[in-house]
Order: sequence, then structure tokens, then C-alpha cells
Amino acid sequence: QVVNYAPFTLLPSAVPGALFEQAYAVQQDFNLLVDAISQNKEFLERTLASTIKVDDFTARLFRIHVQVLEEGLAQSVFLGINRSDYMFDCGVDGTPALKQIEINTIAASFGGLTSRTAAVHGRVLKVLGKSEEASRLLPNNPSEELALGIAKAWELYGSQSAVVMFLVEEAQRNIFDQRCVENELWNRNIRVIRKRFRDVFEKGSLDDAKRLYMDGQEVAVVYYREGYVPKNYDQQNWEARLLLERSRAVKCPDIATQLAGTKKVQQELSQPGTLERLLPGHAEAVARIRATFAGLYSLDLGEEGDKIAATAIADPDRFVLKPQREGGGNNLYGEELRQVLEKIRDSPERTSYILMDKIKPQPAMNYLLRAHSPLRVSECISELGIFGVYVRQGKEMVMNKAAGHLLRTKAIEHADGGVAAGVAVLDTPYLV
Repeated sequence: QVVNYAPFTLLPSAVPGALFEQAYAVQQDFNLLVDAISQNKEFLERTLASTIKVDDFTARLFRIHVQVLEEGLAQSVFLGINRSDYMFDCGVDGTPALKQIEINTIAASFGGLTSRTAAVHGRVLKVLGKSEEASRLLPNNPSEELALGIAKAWELYGSQSAVVMFLVEEAQRNIFDQRCVENELWNRNIRVIRKRFRDVFEKGSLDDAKRLYMDGQEVAVVYYREGYVPKNYDQQNWEARLLLERSRAVKCPDIATQLAGTKKVQQELSQPGTLERLLPGHAEAVARIRATFAGLYSLDLGEEGDKIAATAIADPDRFVLKPQREGGGNNLYGEELRQVLEKIRDSPERTSYILMDKIKPQPAMNYLLRAHSPLRVSECISELGIFGVYVRQGKEMVMNKAAGHLLRTKAIEHADGGVAAGVAVLDTPYLV
């Protein structure tokens, strides 16, 4: 197998300090919101009703969610590791504003590698004779913070001999990112095993108390680094997922929290009154969250959906068309957006997408360093992610914090896609 270095920018990128602080300040609010959605069966059912009719993947996740609730939840400790992603929208008057792109509630990656990136950029700046600038780069260690959340969930599960299981893909391109978090757990004397869905299907079992066992070892925490796209599943893998969900083990995320991260939920949250209903008595949190929303539009069948579909077909460059998928590289822009919408405009299939206002950030110049790629200066845009970690036991929130940041940068000719999709590269914010 070939090992390549993860791609990164030569220099750190300028990020508006006030917007950076705003993104950190709202993260605990987003943690509370995701957790509230995951516990609200009626909200998820109502919001995803049109999507599960046309999107088989979301429908299957939802069926497992319903089955587990009907049997009675065995899990009593809940662990959320999410990442809320933003861009800096330069709008009409050119003043940058923080706008949320999405929130990732499953397998939010690069907490490990980004923990190493600031040191690389600090070295580069020193080599360039910029020691003063190097000293201004912020410390950032999401791998330690994510591990603290996993460790807390493991501790509350209450079995010293139980292990943490990383559920990983068949072929690992992003293994070193995961290893950073794993090593933090080993440093706390918490045993980690790495398994695939196939292993769970073949060797996983539940005892009478719904404790999960793998190869005879009790599993306290299942940390998903896969399972977020349809191609991760065949019939055996769906059965393995159901087994995991039925268990007492702490799932990160449990299936309700994965559903809370769907694009359809994101669009529903922007509707007037929705946040207030989900977070009653949290008026300030609601205001902080709402300030980060870009325009989001439903394509449900009916007059309103018809109108927004027609607007987008007429002026596709104003919008992004998003399917209910994680993992980057799925969104549609421009001419492609127009073609797809024209094709599905009168079919129920359009309800499996949402429309979002296209964000227009200010480009900057940087060098993108990639294995086997020519080095040239590129016009780039950046996306800021803030990691969040929370742990809830029963109804009590035991931990809720922002857990570090991730800056990803890509050349402006690439409309969509993250680092794992081979488009964006790792970066460090230089606050201005």
C-alpha cells in the first residue's frame, strides 16, 4: 500500500477574528440543538416524511430508529461528536458574515490531522523569517478533546474492562487522522479495537442485558468512522448496524443523531418558530444559531416548492442543490443544478434535495501542496469547521464544549468537496 502525506496549504490563511470567535461561541448551542433533535421522534418523523418516501438510504436508517425506539432504548449514555462547517459570505456590501454550510453528526473527520497542522505552518513562517507571525497561530488539539468525550462516555458506561470500538471502512485512506484520537485513548489506558461492519456481522453478539460483545470483549463505545453513505451498506451491513443500535453500548452517533444531521433537517430548522420549539427557554442560543443560517429552501411538492424550483432553474448560480448525503462531493451547482432540477421538477424525487443560497466568499492566494501535484499559486477559498463534543447521561448533560477547529482550503475552480474527496487541503487560520 502507498502512504501519501495529507494535502495542506504552504501558508496559513487569513480568517476574520470576529467571525472565528462567533463560530466558537455558537458551538455549544449547536450541540444542544443536535441533542434535542435526536430525542424528538415526532420532529424527525414529520421533517423526514417526504424524504423517506424517495430516498431509500434515509428510509432504512429511519426504520432502524423506529424499531429501536419500539423495543425500548438500551443505551443510557449518549455521545455526540459533530463538526459545524462555515464559510465567510461577502454579500452585497462586502462585509464578511459567518454562514453555516452544514453540520456533520457522523464520522466528522480531520480532528487528528488538524491537531498537527498549526505546527507545520509555524515552522514554515519561521523559515520565512516571520517568527512574530508564527507566534500568533492558535494552539489547536481536537484529537485530545474528541478523545476526552469518548473517554467520558466510556467511564459513564461503567465497565473498566470494556473496550472502545472504532467502526472503520474496508479500505482506510484516512487512518492517521483516526490514529491520533486512538492514541489519546490508549494514553488514558482505554483499550481500542478497530472493526468493520463485516466483523460485527460475523462476530458481534448481544447478551440478555443487551451488552455488545466482539470476539468475547465487551464494547462500551462504538465510534463510527463509516456508515454515512449508501455504498457503506449491503444487507449484512444493515443487519450489523441494527445489532449495534439495539445494544447498550454508547454509539457515536446513535442513529437518531445521524438523522439529525440530514440536509432536510437543516432546511427545516430555518423555518420560523422551529428553533424555538426545539430549544424552549433558550432565546439567546436560538438567536446565535439563527444568525449563522444561510437561506434554505424546501423542494417539497406544492406551490412553494414549485416556485423555488422555477427560480433556481432560471438563475442557477444563486443556489446550491444538496442531496441527503454526507462525505463531500455530492452538491450540484450552475448548469448541472439546472439540468437535474429540470429533470426532476415535477417528480416526488425532488423532495430528496434541498436548495441553499450560494455563499460568495472572498478568494485569497495560496499554494496547495499535494502528493504528485505540480506546485502553483492558486486563487483559494476556505471553510471553517468547529468541532463539538457533548455527553448526556439519561436527561443530564454531563459535558458540552467546543473542541477545536479545522480550516480547509480549496482552489476556487472546485465548487464542492472536502479533503477526503481529494479537493480541499488542510490549513491553519491566521486571525485578522
